[in-house]
Amino acid sequence: MKTIYVLSDSTGETAERVIRAALSQFYEEDVRVHRLNKVSSPADVRQALSVATHVPGMIVYTLVDPQLAEATERIAEEIGLITVDLLSPLIYNLSRYLGTPSQGKPGLLHRIDTGYYRRVEAVNFTVKHDDGQETRYLHKADLVLVGVSRSSKTPLSMYLAHKGLKVANVPLVFGIDPPVELFEIDQTKIVGLLIDPKRLVEIRTSRLINMRQSPRGSYNDYDLVEEELTACRQLYRKHPEWFIVNITNKSVEEAASEIMRRMEVEAVALT
Repeated sequence: MKTIYVLSDSTGETAERVIRAALSQFYEEDVRVHRLNKVSSPADVRQALSVATHVPGMIVYTLVDPQLAEATERIAEEIGLITVDLLSPLIYNLSRYLGTPSQGKPGLLHRIDTGYYRRVEAVNFTVKHDDGQETRYLHKADLVLVGVSRSSKTPLSMYLAHKGLKVANVPLVFGIDPPVELFEIDQTKIVGLLIDPKRLVEIRTSRLINMRQSPRGSYNDYDLVEEELTACRQLYRKHPEWFIVNITNKSVEEAASEIMRRMEVEAVALT
């Protein structure tokens, strides 16, 4: 697999979109695009490019500050990496054509980008509706994730929110009925999450240890976890309109892509 690193003083999303558009002209599909964003100093550049010392690749950068661009060229040359300056030639020629210098400030495009504001709104909504909060507003969500504790509801919700989707998530607690509002909304917007019981026990045990609590108890007892997941599956079978995703051995990105693809929802076009 070949790697292209996007080095940016902002989010790097604009550059990634340009790169992916260019990649579509090639038959080679095994290319990974990895963003290194929010770079604001030569030290940041060196730290970001240190990743490429382990997995070499092409560096495509969009840096408004000429000093950062110069530092990128210098450090990349030391490491032996190919670089492409995606922004400076365009800014230079625009400056000549318009007869005025650029403002030289990173991230200005986001100030007028409606997709960016929609994403911010989605993130705010998702934070307020995490872990079963404000269930009275579930009908306003684009998606509602349900699942047992530690089944990646929150990470998935936040990832999807950064794609511009308003996401709520509702925990399924063994022995307690889900909130009635869950069954009053459009059922095709609901995603049920499943996970292998052994993997769930591992995750819960690790969490207990990190929280300096006893790693032994009902929360991570295998038999009880299996019983909890059995009840979860039974609920899902009662609601065939729900889309079920098994997140075992899936990254957040993989699970989110599967959800968006199968439920035919589109991420906001972001710069």
